[in-house]
Amino acid sequence: MNTSSSPSMLRVAAINFLNPAPLMWDFEHEPLAAELATRYSLHYTQPSQCAAELLANRADLGLIPIASLTPELAVVPGCTIASLDDVRSIQLIVKSPHTLSTVKTVSADTASRSSLAYAEILFRKFANNHPAFLPAQADPIAMLQQTDAAILIGDPALLALERREQIEAEVGPCEWFDLAHEWHTRTNLPWVAAVWAVRPEALGPPRLTAAELVEDLEASRNHGLLHIEDLVEQWTPRIDLSPKVIRHYLSHNIHYVLNTDCIRAIKLFRQYAAEVDVLPALPDLHFL
Repeated sequence: MNTSSSPSMLRVAAINFLNPAPLMWDFEHEPLAAELATRYSLHYTQPSQCAAELLANRADLGLIPIASLTPELAVVPGCTIASLDDVRSIQLIVKSPHTLSTVKTVSADTASRSSLAYAEILFRKFANNHPAFLPAQADPIAMLQQTDAAILIGDPALLALERREQIEAEVGPCEWFDLAHEWHTRTNLPWVAAVWAVRPEALGPPRLTAAELVEDLEASRNHGLLHIEDLVEQWTPRIDLSPKVIRHYLSHNIHYVLNTDCIRAIKLFRQYAAEVDVLPALPDLHFL
């Protein structure tokens, strides 16, 4: 990782979670990490902070939640963090006897703005319900002891699925909703979490061109997808999940190519989020 910066380098706000690991491969592994460190200055932050850093001009490029896209930022074509059905890492857990239409309170891990917006769309648009969302630490037992439901995001959601019996032994029977699956069944589109976004004015001499940026990011993703076994080996000591679960997550649950269906999904997500007053309208996606 390169923390120094010069005027010719792009400042990158990145995320040190499991799901973007394939996208970051070339930035974090030789033989290309040293070369990329001459063009990019990386630092790691929370997903919810990446967009704030871009908009505040503290970063030029960031992997940001689609809920945080604004007219000032351009989506970089090619890469995404999405899912074609079950994602596993976004779980809405509802205590019995509640249903989506009767939940009144939801403990919410606030790590991802997009995931919370997807949950609010599910409740407001599809279940005609407006529960209160209460910020909480990502501890499913503590969350469900306080509220009717809980949202877990990222690694804590994957861990909770592995501990499902233990959690329900403490809080009682629950229904588990995979938010990506719930979105897909209602829209027939992928669930999209995040994209690379850039401040367009940050590109051009003496920095990278748009084409060079797209090429670097797509190459990193492609190399990462060829090194899933290496990523499994690296992440197994870092997170309390089996190699099998990590392998399946990276190779089956997450989809990394920003295709036409993903773009349609982003537009529909922002349309629905505006309709239910969760996010401001984003009339048109700005692509690099």
